[in-house]
Amino acid sequence: MRSLTLLAIPAAVQAQGFSTTMLRFGCSQVVIDRIDPLVEPGSIPSAHVHQVVGGNAFNASMPNTDISKLATCTTCTFDQDFSNYWTANVYFKARNGTYKRVPQMVNDAIGAANAGITVYYTAPGPNTVTAFKPGFRMFSGDAARRTSSGLGRNMQSCFRCYTGPNFGGNIYSPCMDPQRDTETFPKQPCPGGIRSSVIFPICWDGKNLDTPNHKDHVAHPVDGPATFAVVNGKCPASHPVKIPQVHYEIVWDTTKFNNKNEWPEDGSQPFVLSNGDPTGYGQHGDYVFGWKDDSLQHAMDNNCFGPTCRGLTTQGFDKANKCQVKTVVREDTEGWLQHLPGQEHMSPM
Repeated sequence: MRSLTLLAIPAAVQAQGFSTTMLRFGCSQVVIDRIDPLVEPGSIPSAHVHQVVGGNAFNASMPNTDISKLATCTTCTFDQDFSNYWTANVYFKARNGTYKRVPQMVNDAIGAANAGITVYYTAPGPNTVTAFKPGFRMFSGDAARRTSSGLGRNMQSCFRCYTGPNFGGNIYSPCMDPQRDTETFPKQPCPGGIRSSVIFPICWDGKNLDTPNHKDHVAHPVDGPATFAVVNGKCPASHPVKIPQVHYEIVWDTTKFNNKNEWPEDGSQPFVLSNGDPTGYGQHGDYVFGWKDDSLQHAMDNNCFGPTCRGLTTQGFDKANKCQVKTVVREDTEGWLQHLPGQEHMSPM
């Protein structure tokens, strides 16, 4: 699966008035496991399965400290980035009621990553944002949501159905095109797979590195949530510090599940998040900051763009793909399953 080429991205960004400070890089999968150090710290297992990328300090319990000093490797392009990024997995539910995990599709424009996530950090321009501090963490979305957030063009979680390879000819504008982006899973087979995007808030209270719900210390601009790379909004007085916009992009390889004879007999779409959500409204993302020293601040202040940045170093995916975390919860997450891991109580479709 090939995204827009790196040469094409600046043109698309500039044409829509986007920022010129935007890191965009790949992170291979570091583990798939049923633990969640942000929402359910210490719980083994947690409620549902996650796909995780980033540093190898990821564990069921992660201290509120400098994660970059705990990790020894990372699956991300920038080898100063030991952060962890994770989301729920997507599963296909067949007509007979069994489930199979949908793999992430490698984005060839990012590099030969082992599945994983494409990560973005965006700022209005150089010297306009304050990078996160050691111990910072946050959450975007609502795993329990089953109805629309009502944000319209400012939606912070969305899906796009690719009509063919290379984005199916779609311009790169995640969550900004109500004709092609939806808060729910697409209702039709997608020949090029399904892209999901999770976008985080861009304002911080300047004091708390975390809060009990992992949300209250961050906020959206006064005019509403910032869309992808349009991050010039004014922060509220309660959260006056502008931070980089973090955005996850995952492409799910649904192409092997497009036979409608295997879809539910009522014609409804067959995909479900690993938390049991068949709508997609409950898509969410977890973030634990782990950049080394002031490397992220350097990138945000020096007009860095794409997968390289003067003053930072990168690694090839031949090295990144070797960074792994041992699975903690021993259970079947692959093959055809009778129920979603941790979701045995779900009633059949």
